[in-house]
Amino acid sequence: MNKKYLMETQRPTKPYVAETPWLDLEAKPFIQIKGLSKKFDTFLAVDNVDLDIYKGELFTILGGSGCGKSTLLRMLAGFETPSAGQIIIDGVDMASIPAYDRPINMMFQSYAVFPHMTVEQNIGYGLKKDKLAKAEIATRVKDMLELVQLSELAKRKPHHLSGGQRQRVALARALIKKPKVLLLDEPLAALDKKLREQTQFELMNLQYELGITFVVVTHDQEEAMTLSTRVAVMDAGKFIQIGTPTQVYESPHNRFVADFFGTINFFNATVLSTNPEAKTLTAQLEKTGTQLEAKTEGNFSASDEVTIAVRPEKISVSQERPEGDNLTITKGTVEDLAYYGNRSVYRVRSQSGRIIQVSAQNNQRSEQLVLEWDDAVYLSWNSSCNVVLSE
Repeated sequence: MNKKYLMETQRPTKPYVAETPWLDLEAKPFIQIKGLSKKFDTFLAVDNVDLDIYKGELFTILGGSGCGKSTLLRMLAGFETPSAGQIIIDGVDMASIPAYDRPINMMFQSYAVFPHMTVEQNIGYGLKKDKLAKAEIATRVKDMLELVQLSELAKRKPHHLSGGQRQRVALARALIKKPKVLLLDEPLAALDKKLREQTQFELMNLQYELGITFVVVTHDQEEAMTLSTRVAVMDAGKFIQIGTPTQVYESPHNRFVADFFGTINFFNATVLSTNPEAKTLTAQLEKTGTQLEAKTEGNFSASDEVTIAVRPEKISVSQERPEGDNLTITKGTVEDLAYYGNRSVYRVRSQSGRIIQVSAQNNQRSEQLVLEWDDAVYLSWNSSCNVVLSE
């Protein structure tokens, strides 16, 4: 990032993009995917998907290996031909437009920088191929080097760079041609954890400053939550849920999304009663008979089987029985624990035999563990933390 930008206390304004354009009924999508499918022989990699992405978004497609996310990205880029459906970018149907003429650039997972070229030669390669004037190429390369903080490394070749520096070279090369859309295929997968976390913020700031629409493909849930304006969770060629990171994390539509997007505890339960006006239900947990209340937008009836899901960080753990209203309380024994510095993760076996995972912040400085293996503990969480899943 350029130093001036990082020194600013406020982000620059972007008058051409609303904060949440997907909520504006008058806003027109910048990328429209309509009924898109891709079949390889008998295998349906992408299955009749629809998606709207708005100008200036940093949109992430999240899914496991083989879910179809990379195939979808390659169809956007023009490297694969759809079996059915449309891709429209900025009002133009891409069906007859080859990859090299699309207003798109793509950054590959391998970075694919040219080993025989210097940093500045790599970055300026596309402009040179377009036969721009040498003076303009030099100016744009200089500006881009400053933007990605590589000015001092301009004369180096890739084998003298770190993984993070090579990643910035590939990003700068993709951005220098000012594409309308930048596609990123697992852009941070080759970086170590600490550098990946640092680069996530750099990538967000760079995208915000330039205002280019980014579409990222990743299998990393934390990366998707950190980077994205919105996330599309994909499985078996279909989008399972699309929403902001907080919507997908806090209000998953089904068990697959809840389990894939972060860590979560599942409890089988039976509905005892419902209150449609308050949009709540009361359910009884299997085995223990514990009753709890939960908010829900679904239509349930007494005796329906449901799953109650609770995130580990929503659960409090203590050796004394907690007091308070609207709490679900259960007792158990610490069976496993892991210390991560900023937090500790406990696997507690409840009296029913179920393992419940708890994530607790270490907000007190201490060289001693707060809890030990085999400690008897109480687990508690507020009813507002219960997520009701029917599938």
